[in-house]
Amino acid sequence: MIVDGSSPLPLKRRRFTNIDSMEAASAKAKLSAAKEKFGREIHVFETEGPSPIQNEVPSTEESDDFYEFTAEDYHQVMATKKEDNYLKTRKTREAEEAARRSRVTKAVIRVRFPDNHTLEVTFHPSETIQCLYDLIMKVISRPDLPFYLYTTPPKKQIKDMTLDIFSAGFIPGAIVYFSYDLPKGDDATAADSAAFLLDEVMSLKGLEVIAGAEQAEAIQSAPEPGVGASTVPFPIAQTSKPSEKKPGRP
Repeated sequence: MIVDGSSPLPLKRRRFTNIDSMEAASAKAKLSAAKEKFGREIHVFETEGPSPIQNEVPSTEESDDFYEFTAEDYHQVMATKKEDNYLKTRKTREAEEAARRSRVTKAVIRVRFPDNHTLEVTFHPSETIQCLYDLIMKVISRPDLPFYLYTTPPKKQIKDMTLDIFSAGFIPGAIVYFSYDLPKGDDATAADSAAFLLDEVMSLKGLEVIAGAEQAEAIQSAPEPGVGASTVPFPIAQTSKPSEKKPGRP
């Protein structure tokens, strides 16, 4: 799983009462049309840039003793290797891998573009990286330009198109980054300054909020049952009469 410290920008959401049913229906229709055209349910949102705190170098430095490899460290490393290499047989590892695959049914991939817009798509773990590239070719504004995807940190270009989502480690979700594969120059600058996603795709930004507003309003406006409104009768405790004992012989 690829971890990213950024978070979506808070959308300027209106109150649910200001979103009528027609507007929510229109948003649902646009999302449904996009799903039918691109073959997947996609979402678009804007994200903040990387936090400057992440790029700061710690001012305190550890002493040389901190990096010293002791005998205890050596025994711990060897014990871990023995456990991984000898205690687990090949069949055991394959069974554990198959069990992990069966538990994961989807992977949410977020593709971050240089203009801080993010495309969110859901894939099945058995689908390949090529499926991700094919989708990006449909939604970007310049599919004629070469591009590549990479993960960070450290920066690593994704090259194996036959690798499936699960084997790539993109479960239950991951963030990958988009970049044009152009030499530095006027062409690269012009490509980076233009919009990366199609206008049709950009128009989907924030529609999931509007589409879900009607349902959220219905949940919020549902009346809560009062204390005395319960129609379930309380159980009546039945007291049993003590059984009369016959007097015994003295």
